[in-house]
Amino acid sequence: MPESFITHLQCSNCGETYDDRDPMRTCPACEKVLFARYDLEKAAGAKAELNDRDPNMWRYREVMPVRDPANIITLGEGMTPMIDAERLATEVGSPGLLLKDEGVCPTGSFKARGLSAAVSKAKELGLMKLTMPSAGNAAGAMAAYAAAGGLESNVFMPKDAPSANQVECLAYGANLTLVDGFINDAGRISGEAAAERGLFDVSTLKEPYRAEGKKTMGYEIAEQLGWKLPDVIVYPTGGGTGIVGMWKAFSEMECMGWIGPERPRMVMVQAEGCAPFVKAFEDGKRHADLFPNPHTIAAGMRVPIGIGDYLVIDAVRESNGTGLTVTDDEMVRGVRDLSSYEGIFAAPEGGALVGALRKMLNDGTVSRDERVLLLVTGSGLKYLDVLTPALAALA
Repeated sequence: MPESFITHLQCSNCGETYDDRDPMRTCPACEKVLFARYDLEKAAGAKAELNDRDPNMWRYREVMPVRDPANIITLGEGMTPMIDAERLATEVGSPGLLLKDEGVCPTGSFKARGLSAAVSKAKELGLMKLTMPSAGNAAGAMAAYAAAGGLESNVFMPKDAPSANQVECLAYGANLTLVDGFINDAGRISGEAAAERGLFDVSTLKEPYRAEGKKTMGYEIAEQLGWKLPDVIVYPTGGGTGIVGMWKAFSEMECMGWIGPERPRMVMVQAEGCAPFVKAFEDGKRHADLFPNPHTIAAGMRVPIGIGDYLVIDAVRESNGTGLTVTDDEMVRGVRDLSSYEGIFAAPEGGALVGALRKMLNDGTVSRDERVLLLVTGSGLKYLDVLTPALAALA
């Protein structure tokens, strides 16, 4: 297997650099998000070899953070289908519509990418006891990869998280604690447990490597489209690591000469009942305030605050993109549309994208001749407890 060309970590805010061979979470100088950096000149030659590599996210090995391939924990995540959504395209009036279906990833969502990278790097660094707060899918993914790699996993999850996520954590052997409150409350308790018991916390963007797994979505989009990017990428946003990762991937690929300077307009979609990033974007801010009383059926979007707010909002602004909200009812109708027109049973987060696209086509934010990609982040099978009555109500 080819080597990783990781060189160091760099703060996305103050620019300070650190050794990736040391266990790190956020920047010690300013407590902001750390990025993995690579020798992109050396990594550039990998493009010519991709056709001969296995169809998973570790095909981009040169720009992935694990130095020793023996530490890679993989369940086959990545290289998910890119689908020409012809029937849904006709229904909504967007002829160039594409779907990328992350629901086929191990554990049923795109969270597998980030946790494969983060758990693998933790193993390489000798961090064998992990903890995280999660609204659902991330916890299941961490528990799965920890189980596959022989690591201990500790999960702190709001009590109203989908039952499927709770069950899978137990099945994978995780230590599951249900918390009264929201994901930020679970995060506080997870942090306390980490300090008391010597656990390593792999919260969203509070360690450098989950974003490295998520960025592979950007690499795959480019590769699957012949190294051309779509005009618009519509993305359901909770903590926003996917937007951060893809934006990083586009920059890396341009530096390596794999793509040109053109970028998709990035669209962040949040729930009407929990939209801290969209509100900050609309108010012209770079940082979000804690969103009061967050509520939505989409557990992955029920994130009232996030450390990576500035990175998500920066990417949206730099791309001339936008942010908008949808209601839970619009999400459920979107789930039905994806299922009935394209045979993809998506989580509510994926359904949110259809509702958002309809709004943007109607108000002209997106034109009908643009190539639009909806990034469907997970399977509806994880949400049967909320989708069963919601879909029945539409019948």
